Amino acid sequence: MRDTDTPKSESAKPRQSLKGVANGNPRPERREKLYTDIMEGDTLLNITDLRVVFKTDDKETIAVDNFTLDVKKGELVSIIGPSGCGKTTILRAIAGLIEPTGGSIKIGGKECRGPGSDRGMVFQDFALFPWRTVRKNVEFGMEIAGIPKEERHERAERYIKLVGLDKFEDARVHELSGGMKQRVGIARAFVNHPEVTLMDEPFGALDAQTRNIMQTQLLRILQNTEQTIIFVTHSVDEALFLSDRVVMLTKRPARINRIIDVPWPRPRERSDRDFVEMRKSILDELEKENVMN
Repeated sequence: MRDTDTPKSESAKPRQSLKGVANGNPRPERREKLYTDIMEGDTLLNITDLRVVFKTDDKETIAVDNFTLDVKKGELVSIIGPSGCGKTTILRAIAGLIEPTGGSIKIGGKECRGPGSDRGMVFQDFALFPWRTVRKNVEFGMEIAGIPKEERHERAERYIKLVGLDKFEDARVHELSGGMKQRVGIARAFVNHPEVTLMDEPFGALDAQTRNIMQTQLLRILQNTEQTIIFVTHSVDEALFLSDRVVMLTKRPARINRIIDVPWPRPRERSDRDFVEMRKSILDELEKENVMN
């Protein structure tokens, strides 16, 4: 149903207090975090022999085949590969938006069947509601979950501040730049406390300068949250700059070519010799796998 709040009603609502948040002691939240027995660095997500086949009339297309990956809690793993190889299909299968043809996907040892609150997704095209304010967009998932209004406001304000939009919480979508819209999308995903956040080329539509700014902003957010992220990108530079590991796929059907451990601490310098050499090596491998060959 379309949100009928008007700009006047948005601004008329009293702003909720963030007392305790600024000094690092936010009050307890109603939704308890799941899998608290899994410590950072332990395996959180298990994907085993994932297979996705699309059927159209009498034709079958194997999009993903024999894909196996374990992701640790607190890890940022990027997935790269030739255009059209199946990167987004893997992400959508993890999100529960596509039913796997074979294999299993488990979080905390529990099999994922369909969408769930333990997974959040950030899309390339922002996917914001244009009639809603920034705050109302960030609160949307919590509204659906039935979280009380006071808690919604407090959590939304905290994450809006975290992504640097605290002066724009009552702005409408059309008043925002592309980078600001994507920050709203990130806040909307993180505010729901997913165990795994899935990011599908979130900065792909941005210009180069804004993209670099957003990458740095994401790393700053990660320093202040406990997030496990699977990040799909076409950019090798972006993958190396952000990730703990980079998963390189073959051309379709998507299989793992190799997994690269990124050895440098953050923040990273893109002009560093080792960074440049690793980027070139990965680009050379991708060229060999390119679907156009």
